[in-house]
Amino acid sequence: WKAPYTLDTPKGWGVERFPIPIGFAPTIAYEGIEDIRFTPGWSKKETDEYWSYAFLWYLEGTPKFDSKILEKNLIAYYTGLFNINTDKSKIDTTKLIQVTAFIEERTADMGDSKTFHGTVNMNDYLTKRPIAINLKIHLKYSEGQKKTFVFYEVSPKPYSNNVWTSFDQLWVNLSKTESLVIAKSFTGHKESILGIAQSPNGKYLLSSSDDHINFWCLPM
Repeated sequence: WKAPYTLDTPKGWGVERFPIPIGFAPTIAYEGIEDIRFTPGWSKKETDEYWSYAFLWYLEGTPKFDSKILEKNLIAYYTGLFNINTDKSKIDTTKLIQVTAFIEERTADMGDSKTFHGTVNMNDYLTKRPIAINLKIHLKYSEGQKKTFVFYEVSPKPYSNNVWTSFDQLWVNLSKTESLVIAKSFTGHKESILGIAQSPNGKYLLSSSDDHINFWCLPM
């Protein structure tokens, strides 16, 4: 499978991809791909990058997302992630907690359809102890292509930590390189691409046909 987008992999970071619906969280009813980027120290408790990673959901269609839907999805996701990585017969389950999530919508970052911040309280399958993780979630619809990008930034570190800068850059770079359909065909016309311009509200395509110049606002 070749990704139709560019999600950078910084030096030393790990990569994992799998299809959606997700095997360990089948109630999350979307179709697409999850594409993960792990910081070098994400599984090393002694590092400043422990449990710090980012993942993209590249989804078919344009499903609705709001705070409550994200909370429901995250509870199912992190409950299933712990269960698939844990043999509960070998641990003291009285020390486990019920997964909870609190997500709220913030002012959308430039280029985002929506932006969310929040927290998930869950069980760490590496230590078998509770942990709280912070999240930034970027949502972007590509209406013309009927695709949805949901980019999750995850870390127990406060938002002032440098790890968030690295995650934000991944999203900025992904947004810049999102594949766009820039050719349109019209019966009886030949069309050529003159150029693409970037504005704060999106990308614009300047093209010419046999008898006129077109100025197209491309869906992001």
